[in-house]
Amino acid sequence: MRRRELIMLLGGAAAGWPLKAWAQQTGKLPTIGFLGQSTPSAMSQWVAAFVQRLRELGWIEGRTVAIEYRWAEGRDERYAQIAAEFVRLKVDIIVTSGTPQVLAVKQATSVIPIIFAAAGDPVAGGLVASLARPGGNVTGLSSQTADLAAKRLEILREVVPGLHHLAILTNAGNRLAVLEMREVEAAADTLRLEAATLEIRRGEDIAPALEALKGRADALYVCIDALLLTNRIRINTLALTTRLPMMTATRESVELGGLISYGPNFPELFRRAGDYVDKILRGAKPADIPVEQPTKFDLAINVTTARALSLAVPPTLLARADEVIE
Repeated sequence: MRRRELIMLLGGAAAGWPLKAWAQQTGKLPTIGFLGQSTPSAMSQWVAAFVQRLRELGWIEGRTVAIEYRWAEGRDERYAQIAAEFVRLKVDIIVTSGTPQVLAVKQATSVIPIIFAAAGDPVAGGLVASLARPGGNVTGLSSQTADLAAKRLEILREVVPGLHHLAILTNAGNRLAVLEMREVEAAADTLRLEAATLEIRRGEDIAPALEALKGRADALYVCIDALLLTNRIRINTLALTTRLPMMTATRESVELGGLISYGPNFPELFRRAGDYVDKILRGAKPADIPVEQPTKFDLAINVTTARALSLAVPPTLLARADEVIE
């Protein structure tokens, strides 16, 4: 056999490895339970990146792997329900994101491997023992959202030079969102800003909270959370109506009318989660796979929104932006 033919044969064997190995071992396709913290539309870019990476690694949905999607829609009670369902279904891996979601799954099973595509502080949140040695059945990727609070406020002040009164919107039921809120308050104090916190627990609480801000705040900081992600269009609309420049962690909110975002590239985090799934399906243990931290943070600015709010974005900030949305 010639060398090229041998390489092609080995390459084909490697590509077909997942299906053949699992068919021999279990008689069925390996199954991923995907617990989406929000809705399919809110997480569409993140899920697409995850599925695309799986395809690149030979795990093709419906052919070499099965994916059971469940959507919590930002409702806390759904996390435990979906986790219990995945345990009953005996899925091979559970993929999710967000600290409350991971904790709910972790409480449901200590056996099924759990991959988090993004979590604010995996150690402080009780998800893993350490970043280098996660231990147990959980590993994944940190988003470090709370750590960026001060940087976000510095960027916000560049766009809103008269910033004195800051409103902070958070889900009081999410302890990591509350941690981020505390970091924002501390950063605001350092910058000598007056901060007012808006703690909500349901989607119905958002409109009254923001409407009460009319004339009382110069800008709005939105802490990352599944409930707020699910309601991002409502928040964007209300922020524009009340003429509040808004800072958040997710670029997707800026694409839908928010003013500025600064944070990790969430589609890239979900893409990297595909690598974690691949390693585990090929025999690795979650306890042995270190938690990754983002090495790059993206800045996105919606200049159309800036014009609607009569704000002039400094050219130096536009030059630093990873994405400028017209």
